[in-house]
Amino acid sequence: MTTHFLILCTHNSARSVLAEGMLNHLAARLGCDVKAYSAGSAPSGRINPFALEALAAAGVECSGFRSKSWDEFTQADSPPLTAVITVCDSAAAEICPLFHGGHGQPLKVHWGYPDPSHADGGDDGKRRAFELTRQALSYRLLQLLALPLETMDASQLQTALAAIARS
Repeated sequence: MTTHFLILCTHNSARSVLAEGMLNHLAARLGCDVKAYSAGSAPSGRINPFALEALAAAGVECSGFRSKSWDEFTQADSPPLTAVITVCDSAAAEICPLFHGGHGQPLKVHWGYPDPSHADGGDDGKRRAFELTRQALSYRLLQLLALPLETMDASQLQTALAAIARS
């Protein structure tokens, strides 16, 4: 049974997109039955080109990425979300909508990262910041994928995701 994760960041243009791309990429490489999505409370309508560049350099297929609203995941036919991971502080502070899809409300955990699009040093500085953010996300996502997701109950998963947040 597929475990579905939604990664949230306010604008769904950088950090959440990096996490969606890397989680799906790593899950496929490791043979894990996991599906990631990303969204934002106030989507910008565009993906930051540095995010796409960092993902492509890591071998992630980037076609089909788009900035989207978390409202897409509140419909009755939405994927059954197991957990919502916020990756920016402003998204973590927002009250999430009611997500549907058959599992009830998903777990929520915050894995905060600075916004790489605000990095100093011009385009080269931003490229470095996006790559470092991608690497940091990947470190936590690999820990997530090492969990026995198919046998964990909600309490165990919440505890494990919170421990990963502290790593």
